[in-house]
Amino acid sequence: MTRSNNFFQLVISPLPIAANWYAIPIRLIVGYGFMEHGNAKLARGPADFIGALHAIDVPLSFLAGWATIAVEIIGGAMILAGALVPLATIPMLFVLLVAIVTVHLPNGFSSIKLQSFDATGAHFGQPGYETDLLYAAGLIALCIGGAGPWSIDQLLRRNRDKPALAQPTQGHPETRS
Repeated sequence: MTRSNNFFQLVISPLPIAANWYAIPIRLIVGYGFMEHGNAKLARGPADFIGALHAIDVPLSFLAGWATIAVEIIGGAMILAGALVPLATIPMLFVLLVAIVTVHLPNGFSSIKLQSFDATGAHFGQPGYETDLLYAAGLIALCIGGAGPWSIDQLLRRNRDKPALAQPTQGHPETRS
């Protein structure tokens, strides 16, 4: 009977693991993913990304381009480290929303659109907004459930919640009457 109980514990959710550990894989993929997108824009040259923004009539393309790159790299690093997650999430959700509305919405939901396959491999069409929604869901889940263990937010919370050490008042010149 014990084996069947153990098996049953592994096939239903939640798994018998501390609930806050869910946050680590989400932080890793969302944080790294954002950083990788920002780094790709830098590697190709920010001017190319800024030019693409200008081509689709994004106002203040130069500022929007650099702001997007900064949000992706800095925000991604903050999520990866679990640092000030709700604060980092706000501009990251804004970047995702702008990307959905200006680029991905006309392409539909699916991020994978197989168009053809030949000797060189698979060829895909323009991605939809599916991946942006997955990133947004991950960010929102981290805001609701917390950054989890091994995070800066957990360290900050632990330090904030520590009771202040009682300072001895005897012998201090300021407290003598």
